[in-house]
Amino acid sequence: MKTTLINIGFGNAVVAERVIAVITPSSASGKRLRDEAKDNNTLIDATHGRKTRALVIMDSNHVVLTAMQPETIANRLTQSPENEE
Repeated sequence: MKTTLINIGFGNAVVAERVIAVITPSSASGKRLRDEAKDNNTLIDATHGRKTRALVIMDSNHVVLTAMQPETIANRLTQSPENEE
């Protein structure tokens, strides 16, 4: 099985097969997930000081903050080589 990496900006990437959801940080559930991940030390900040535009929820219960739009990440996930077969 080949691992597919998805670029989430600034040279950072996540494994496509481990992504559960991509959500906006302004929603109530997004804020709650971010706070819980911070308390549990499972929050990963990949924004490089920029505004957080999307939360990437991983199957390991990690929450990744990114400065990319959720639509951009979703497009990259649907265009991954695994889905072209």
